[in-house]
Amino acid sequence: MTTFAIQTLNAISPIGLQRLDRDVFDIGTDIAQPRAILLRSADLHSLEVPPSLYAVARAGAGTNNIPVDKMAALGIPVFNTPGANANAVKELVIAGMLLAARNLYHAADYTRNLVADQSLSGKDLDKQVEAGKKQFAGFELPGKTLGVIGLGAIGVLVANGAQSLGLKVLGYDPAITVERAWQLSPNVEQVTSVEELLSRSDMITLHVPLVPGTAGLINADRIALMPEGSVVLNFARGGVVDEEAVIEALDSGHLHAYVNDFPTEAGAVHPKVIALPHLGASTAEAEDNCAVMAVDQLSDFLLHGNIRNSVNFPEVVMARTPGTTRLGIFNENKPNMIGQITAVLADAGLNVAEFTNKARGDYAYTLVDVEGEVQDELKTAILAIDGVVRARKI
Repeated sequence: MTTFAIQTLNAISPIGLQRLDRDVFDIGTDIAQPRAILLRSADLHSLEVPPSLYAVARAGAGTNNIPVDKMAALGIPVFNTPGANANAVKELVIAGMLLAARNLYHAADYTRNLVADQSLSGKDLDKQVEAGKKQFAGFELPGKTLGVIGLGAIGVLVANGAQSLGLKVLGYDPAITVERAWQLSPNVEQVTSVEELLSRSDMITLHVPLVPGTAGLINADRIALMPEGSVVLNFARGGVVDEEAVIEALDSGHLHAYVNDFPTEAGAVHPKVIALPHLGASTAEAEDNCAVMAVDQLSDFLLHGNIRNSVNFPEVVMARTPGTTRLGIFNENKPNMIGQITAVLADAGLNVAEFTNKARGDYAYTLVDVEGEVQDELKTAILAIDGVVRARKI
């Protein structure tokens, strides 16, 4: 029986790992030639990729710690777990809205310091508390407008949850999927530009990946469009917000607060910034969900060649045809690749029972079930096709 060695680079929830059959999968931290890497936050950018590696799976949504393009060029799919931590992040965003609206973080800090610095107690403490509380007066959420940029799994939950708190919600996502559109409350108003959303929102929350097109998405020019006293919430990635521009707006009074999950030296000490220590998915439930999803996707790929939720290859899922041998082929997305692959199969005398090919960007992936005995020479012939990156018998 074929076995697959999986190297774990971070602590992965046992709830996920126990889904791997130990007769089929070897799991450990010190595997020299792994077939797959399972990780959370470990940085792979300096990794010398072993030739044995078939796949990388991250138990989380972001993949900035993985050289995604480099892996694609090697025919290595990178899996993530979009939506598995969505509820955890949603709850943190709602908490962030309340923290900012009622100034709770700094109010609690004031009370703690009041007692610690002055050793007050009893009536003296009550007197100082009453005297100081007016500086933390806030506002209520019902009637305010929340702008949600990015309507994926998290953004949809945040938008729907905010509505239940009485906020008017605007949403912007030019690439919203049909699935997410069905999940989104019909009362969420979808706008056609970031600028329109910013100009109409008392609070904005970001739920987009950090890619070249989203880096610095919230900058000085766009902040200027927001109403005075607005709040920016960022539980996506630090780089989607120009923090220097945000701090300038906080200092001028144009912004009321900046709540984020990505502390920096400047932001963490600012009196109008609430910087949390990257708590977005830090719940036991979210870690379990992410691990289960990552493990299931990884094992399905290793055992059957199916690709679900890869960030660098298309989704390709095909039921196995009984009595056939499956081949998985990664290739550059260019003309006549399918014709060349099928020609090689025909020359080997193999009948194609099922075949599917999908492309994404510069690369494509083919799954094919063939009838007949597959010789080792077939892989050599397929790899000899100009543009084929990787091939394996599954």
